[in-house]
Amino acid sequence: MSPKNSGLLIPVSALDHVQGSETAPITLVEYGDYECPFCGAAYPNLQEVQRELGPQLRFVFRNFPLTQMHPNAELAAEAAESAALMGKFWPMHDALYENQESLSLEFILSLAEPLELDGQRLAQDLEKRRFRARVKEDFMGGVRSGVNGTPGFFINGVQYQGSWEYEALLTALKKVRTQKKAG
Repeated sequence: MSPKNSGLLIPVSALDHVQGSETAPITLVEYGDYECPFCGAAYPNLQEVQRELGPQLRFVFRNFPLTQMHPNAELAAEAAESAALMGKFWPMHDALYENQESLSLEFILSLAEPLELDGQRLAQDLEKRRFRARVKEDFMGGVRSGVNGTPGFFINGVQYQGSWEYEALLTALKKVRTQKKAG
């Protein structure tokens, strides 16, 4: 007997980074790594899926830095968490993915001005590793839910192991929406 797909063990909450309505019929949770090339390739597909499904989709991002392969991923995740406290999580998230080949400390700090962040606060947060525990908490929640690589996805709490290519992901999301309407 093969093991059943894991479910999302950490429910979506006010602590998460969310785009879309809480009442959307579809919730897509991504466990991502800002330095992962697969996450970088999935990023524009996720944006397109969000545009296509509009208010039907709630998108949630959680940190899952694979630090052994991606030495700057944890720093990038901590920077996104710092930006979140300044009300700029999504602009930082987008800037990190759009520049993932440049994720040095110097580059990340250089994002403060164009993103209208407090650069001194960002630098202090990163120096003091203020958000290390938050990033680790996301990561461990992913591990407990069965994530073993990035990007890791859950659709309405069920682990999705299909392709993150646009058509495949959109089809899977629409299928869940159709099942929810029928149920």
